Amino acid sequence: MSALKLGEGPGIRDVPHVPRAGGAHLLLLRNLWVHKGHSPWTMALYSIFEPVLYLLAIGVGVGRLVGDVAGVDVGYASFVAPGLLATAVMNSALHETMEAAFTKVRYDRFYQSVLVTPVTVTGVVVGEVAWAMLRGLITAVGFLVVITAFGLVPSAWALATLPAALLVGFAFGACGLAVTTYIRGWHDFQYVQLVLLPMFLFATTFYPVTVYPRVVQFVVELLPLYHAIQLLRGLALGRIEPALLVSAAYLVIMGVLGLVVARRRWTRVLLH
Repeated sequence: MSALKLGEGPGIRDVPHVPRAGGAHLLLLRNLWVHKGHSPWTMALYSIFEPVLYLLAIGVGVGRLVGDVAGVDVGYASFVAPGLLATAVMNSALHETMEAAFTKVRYDRFYQSVLVTPVTVTGVVVGEVAWAMLRGLITAVGFLVVITAFGLVPSAWALATLPAALLVGFAFGACGLAVTTYIRGWHDFQYVQLVLLPMFLFATTFYPVTVYPRVVQFVVELLPLYHAIQLLRGLALGRIEPALLVSAAYLVIMGVLGLVVARRRWTRVLLH
């Protein structure tokens, strides 16, 4: 049995003669309509407030003591900023597909109501992931404006972090939506934080992977946030290397697998 049993009930079925991905755009438009009272800058502010504090306290404050990062030849704040950007995008995407999605299915019964319309389960999954990507992009734009104002963007390649942020939002949003189907109650989000917090601290957000012994480096290089940071950091600093393609491919595969699992799990939760 699935951990989440809230979608059970008569009358909830895919509507015949509707495309398999039908309705995703309608769900995305609905989410935009719900947030119409918030400007993009207000939405970005909510998401970047915490990482900006980290940037000021650690990137700028500690950066005055650290100086340039060995092997990277940029100031410490410029090194940290893309890591915090990737973290902010990840958190924005996960919020929409985890806490917000859990509220919709557990308390609002929103998805159950949507499925009596022409919107399909696939439409729900794709629409929510698309919304997570959009939220991640809004966060990335806001954070990029902030670090540009601080003088922490040394290359025009930093603009490429915006489409890359969509990829990060896709990867984490799809996986977050899949994980949400296993959440039994609010207490289970503590286990999610138990994974996210160490990943945030050790996935090269604040220092390069070379500070670790080789065995630890191998473990760190398996983390999804590591690849998100490597991709955005490389673009932000104008260090365009073949390794960025590896990180991009990792995130694409992660997102596709997350989307497949999410589709199957939400079908089980909502239709059985």
